[in-house]
Amino acid sequence: MKHAKRLRKLTGYIVGAASLALMSMPAQAALVFNFTFVAGTSAQAQQAFVNAGARWSSLFTDNVTLDMTVGQSSLGTGILASTGSRAGRVSYDAFKAALASDATSATDAAAVANLQTGSSFGMLINRTSDNPNGVVSATPYLDTTGANNSTIRLTTANAKALGFGVGTGTVGACTTTCDASILFGNAFSWDYDPTDGITTGSYDFEGIAAHELGHALGFISGVDVLDGNATAPGFLADQFIFVAPLDLFRFSSSSAATAGGVIDFTADTRAKYFSLDRGVTVGAGFSTGTNFGDGRQASHWKDNLGLGIMDPTAGLGERLTIGANDIRAFDAIGWNLRSNLGAVPEPATWAMMISGFGMIGVARRRK
Repeated sequence: MKHAKRLRKLTGYIVGAASLALMSMPAQAALVFNFTFVAGTSAQAQQAFVNAGARWSSLFTDNVTLDMTVGQSSLGTGILASTGSRAGRVSYDAFKAALASDATSATDAAAVANLQTGSSFGMLINRTSDNPNGVVSATPYLDTTGANNSTIRLTTANAKALGFGVGTGTVGACTTTCDASILFGNAFSWDYDPTDGITTGSYDFEGIAAHELGHALGFISGVDVLDGNATAPGFLADQFIFVAPLDLFRFSSSSAATAGGVIDFTADTRAKYFSLDRGVTVGAGFSTGTNFGDGRQASHWKDNLGLGIMDPTAGLGERLTIGANDIRAFDAIGWNLRSNLGAVPEPATWAMMISGFGMIGVARRRK
């Protein structure tokens, strides 16, 4: 490999490089969260985490247990909470087969039917060392071959939902095998009970806990890894084996018009959106990158548009709730909806405006 001797570490939001294998999962009642609380976590915070987990358990029927270590710590300026998720890799073929086998809804059917055929997928990518437009050029180009086009990197929680065996391992604050480590900043005023509204001057602890659990469940994007490693001399496209399940439904008007519809895996300010049909139908918008995009991690919806709990910021006094866009995204990547939820309504097509770690930050303004 051309750059192997000077290879810098690719930084990202998930850890673990084990290959995952399909296996039969033991039957249980439903999605279960097993929380381990770090020392000093208050009883109020513990109950809020339990309640946040119950929100997701009420939506999905996957017979898996997720092990989470949670608590409070000193985080960076303006970061309310941060999640590190254990992860592994599977081939694109294995992922497609698992997704098809797991399909239970109309969303699943559309997702499976519109995935790119073959053992690899095409993408628009930029800022790589082998960009034909120049080293780490911002100009996107079509990439169709290599490990990055045939590998899916997913959180162990998402892998469990699809029936993959994940083995053992730790991440972050975990001291025993776990799927994710979630830490809350200790420099903020928290409201632990959203049932009576969120107190002015405080943040919704339970809502933000649900947001962070959402990252562990699989609301992530490998674009964050590209965005964080896009300075010269850069890395080969083939080294960015960080395409996440949700990235398979990440498109732009440019990628939708390329080679019959390829995913958009670029770090720039162009609008990116969720789509189940290779970009033809424009769904909820994604954030586009902290460094080279709109200033928000790509592992989120577009900020300040009220698109769902996976919005990248939270405001004082704001109650955070799981919405239809969130549910549809998790359904598409392998989580199974409870039958009594009924069909998730299609959101109105939004105007395309230029308007690891998953984390949620302080909102300076809200619509």
